[in-house]
Amino acid sequence: MASSVAYVLLLVAAVVLGLYHILVEGGCAGKCCGGSDITCVTADWRMDRVYRACYCDEGCFRTKDCCYDYPTECPAQSCVVTEWSHWSGCAQPCQRSMRNRQRHIVQEPKNNGEPCPSLEEQAGCMDYQSHQGEVCTQNTGPGFITTMDLFGKGRRQHDITPLDPGFCMEYKMESLTPHCRVEKRPHTHWMQYLREGYVVCVACRPPAVRNHSGSCQGDGQESDSEELLHWQAVGNSRCRGTWKKVQRTAHCSCPHVHSFLFI
Repeated sequence: MASSVAYVLLLVAAVVLGLYHILVEGGCAGKCCGGSDITCVTADWRMDRVYRACYCDEGCFRTKDCCYDYPTECPAQSCVVTEWSHWSGCAQPCQRSMRNRQRHIVQEPKNNGEPCPSLEEQAGCMDYQSHQGEVCTQNTGPGFITTMDLFGKGRRQHDITPLDPGFCMEYKMESLTPHCRVEKRPHTHWMQYLREGYVVCVACRPPAVRNHSGSCQGDGQESDSEELLHWQAVGNSRCRGTWKKVQRTAHCSCPHVHSFLFI
């Protein structure tokens, strides 16, 4: 009989100690964890007002089982990056290429803070003077275009600030080769959106803008609306065609899949 009483007393003590441990150790104070960590768990009121096991890891927002005090005990910290570096130089003068600029992470995001933005931007590049200062031979060939995604690797047109110099040309697509539709490579997939009869936007902005002329190669600013102009897609020399100028505007207003960039 005495042993039974002792066993019951031990059970009661264990329950009391367990409840005390929960009351003392509950919540996210000092328990914030990164990523998705199933061991970052305690017992307390959850954000959905249910008292049970709750979590203090970054994944709890996705699974909706954070402890009630997660937002205050584990405040979000957004990503912090440096300013953009200067644009890199063109690979060779008088030839089209790409130039880029970069920025670096100063502080990684924490506790579901804002993720880091793009860390690299690319743009068309062509120096119109040689290294000796001689003016390059005028090229009246087609306009070379690429996807807007290469400009900031996914940065959308509405993310480009009004302070960015340059302009936009709108064209009505008149013809294109069948090679544009059959492209399957990731960096050329955008060519499948080129269609006859569609109006497309092509941005002309530094560093692709010609020195002193304020225009891009092949943009046809001086042509009339009935003149056929030629274009070629960068990344597939067989994807090319013709278009007619519609208008020049300060900013591109076409859907993203029909917005491109002069090189």
